[in-house]
Amino acid sequence: MNWYQRRIQLSPMPRGFHLITTHVLKAIPEIRQLRAGVLHLFLQHTSASLSLNENADPDVPRDLEMSFNRLAPDSVPYAHDIEGPDDMPAHVKSALLGVSLTIPISDGDLAMGTWQGIYLCEHRNRGGSRHLVATVWGEARTA
Repeated sequence: MNWYQRRIQLSPMPRGFHLITTHVLKAIPEIRQLRAGVLHLFLQHTSASLSLNENADPDVPRDLEMSFNRLAPDSVPYAHDIEGPDDMPAHVKSALLGVSLTIPISDGDLAMGTWQGIYLCEHRNRGGSRHLVATVWGEARTA
């Protein structure tokens, strides 16, 4: 069994849901060497999150953003408001979605469904760069 771990820095992104599947795969080329395994992604932030969701229709990320803004609007008078009106709603959204994903690896690729992709969900208006810890564990493919 082989272990690989990388810290991935993502450039700042605007508020919304952003596909990062390609970025993750480029950062961990060892995935291609595995017959079977697991990718675990952990986002080191409390005002953003990760999601595995529809990756083909551009309406999906827009609709997700709209729905989450209705669940945790900026306009609520939160007690925690020292970092701005978008901070506490970002924490709520992050708590709902979570900051980690575990995805199986099969024959050198992520074993996701046809329409699934990895999203960084940026819940702040200006969240800055984001950091992921990607850990891969698996059995090498035979030559």
